[in-house]
Amino acid sequence: MTKFSVLDLAPVREGATPADALRNSLDLARHVEAAGYERFWLAEHHNMVGIASAATAVAIGYVAGGTSHMRVGAGGIMLPNHSPLVIAEQFGTLASLYPGRIDLGLGRAPGTDQQTLQALRRHPAMAENFPQDVLELQALLGPLQPGQVIQAVPGTDTNVPLWILGSSLFGAQLAAMLGLPYAFASHFAPEALLPAVQTYRETFRPSAQLDEPYVMVGATVVAAETEAEARYLFTTPQQQFTNMFRGTRGRLRPPIDDIEAFWTPAEKMRVSAMLACGFHGTADGIAEQLAPLIERTGADELMIACSIYDHSARIRSYEILAEVQGNLEGKSHA
Repeated sequence: MTKFSVLDLAPVREGATPADALRNSLDLARHVEAAGYERFWLAEHHNMVGIASAATAVAIGYVAGGTSHMRVGAGGIMLPNHSPLVIAEQFGTLASLYPGRIDLGLGRAPGTDQQTLQALRRHPAMAENFPQDVLELQALLGPLQPGQVIQAVPGTDTNVPLWILGSSLFGAQLAAMLGLPYAFASHFAPEALLPAVQTYRETFRPSAQLDEPYVMVGATVVAAETEAEARYLFTTPQQQFTNMFRGTRGRLRPPIDDIEAFWTPAEKMRVSAMLACGFHGTADGIAEQLAPLIERTGADELMIACSIYDHSARIRSYEILAEVQGNLEGKSHA
């Protein structure tokens, strides 16, 4: 069975505050935990007024503390922005507080622009050290070794599960070489999805953490009671991606009646390419759209992002998706 999970950016809606966004994230996490989702991930972004999860470890602790059994983690931490020791301490602390529930997904992109990267006191070249930083972080979270001088406290021997996030062959190759689970960011960068997944599976080496390849595939999904409502709600992520190209990100916008009047033909083409793994519809329609994606990729898990302006509609979308998962499971056993 393909597991379903949630990627949340703690979106800050127009007319709302980051505090509202984080409270909504916890409320959503409680609902999806009750609905049977596997995990709830938050992502690191900086200097973006529409995203409230910049202090990702803090947000993870807030969500984990307000839920009971669902896995909670980072999707991801942009490791070049940090020293491995600091991340080991943060996630070692989380694992100590919420044992057996914390995930640590790692990316090598900065998650921000160059000026903000300078404000973080980091250099773009730090990304070149990503493989070495992953190994250092893994060692800091592992058992204490003879003669080891530097250790993460808490962190040592917590063995927080690491994931490699990516949207290219680089991440696939690294995840395979290290024997780590691989999460592909096809919810916004689907172009290399199939070759990356194939490369990962073909070159995977078993590790202490993982015996066999494990693939998570990202998707942007909006589900509603009617096709018309789903199409209307989906105009929020469509605006979001369009504004990214325009350099006017801002807060999460309410849906609009006519998306064609909002974007140009060129913008429509670019956004539609980015949302090739973006789906909207009723439960039946979503099932028909997701089934081929799962079949093509052999995904062990879908990480579902859902940028919906109205919080209650976002909760309902994930509830409908839980029904879709059940239907897909039933068909796979038929």
